[in-house]
Amino acid sequence: MHGRRRRSGRSDGRRRDGRGDADGGGTGRVSTRRLTLATATTGVRRPACWTPPRGVADRFGVRVKTLSQGTGAALRTARDGDADVVVAHARSAEDEFIRAGHGVNRRALMHNDFLVVGPGDDPADIADIADPVAAFERIAAADALFLSRGDDSGTHARERTLWSRADASPGGRWYQATGDGMGDTLRQSSRRGAYTLVDRGTYRVFAADTDLAVFVEGPLGGGPDLLLNEYGVVPVNPARHDVAYELAMLYVGFLTGRGGQSLIRKFRAAGERAFVPDALSPDPQFGQYVPESASDG
Repeated sequence: MHGRRRRSGRSDGRRRDGRGDADGGGTGRVSTRRLTLATATTGVRRPACWTPPRGVADRFGVRVKTLSQGTGAALRTARDGDADVVVAHARSAEDEFIRAGHGVNRRALMHNDFLVVGPGDDPADIADIADPVAAFERIAAADALFLSRGDDSGTHARERTLWSRADASPGGRWYQATGDGMGDTLRQSSRRGAYTLVDRGTYRVFAADTDLAVFVEGPLGGGPDLLLNEYGVVPVNPARHDVAYELAMLYVGFLTGRGGQSLIRKFRAAGERAFVPDALSPDPQFGQYVPESASDG
């Protein structure tokens, strides 16, 4: 039953191979091929590194349609067959997506890290803490306002992991979910004097528009790996969904090859590098292709 192909609800008239309509002259020549990417949100809605350069796009006749969503929503879109490939940053959710048969051939793509930020006057007194779990415990003990995205995004998933390790439970009036994206959550945190968890790239984009200080950093700032923020790219399984799988693999090849990894390395958010590319290695980590528990066994 799991091997049965499902048709998605697409309405773009596209054939399964991603090719658009032939030209009007009756020659059968394909004018363009379209690929739908469901991707986790970042501080920039459509980072330039998500889209192949014009020469690459023209060479293969590929145009990328980007659906910018939280990781949970992006994986649901792909699970429904309404995207050809997904970029996400919550490994456990990606693994669940793959185990359920919706995705194949995952590749590690890039990383940055998470930060714990908050008001400059630091009402929870976490400025001297390097451990994010300890910082969360002190925020809870002080009943200091904490804003969660509460949207099943990759950032929200990491926040839940931190609370699960803390000797404290999020709840009460001091803990509130915005249900919004990271940019809006940062703005609300700044306006209301709240703490929150944010990825470094998005913080940099909105730093000039908010009044929030960084208190706990991840590994890019010398902090713990618990705040490492890793992104993966996963093609949707063509045996389960009516998708442009060949284009998806072409796109994954671009993102994880020298050209795509160079674009990721050069991509800037507010003048600073937003991501560290991870795909190219003389000693590839084979665990990236399969759920982590499977790679362990």
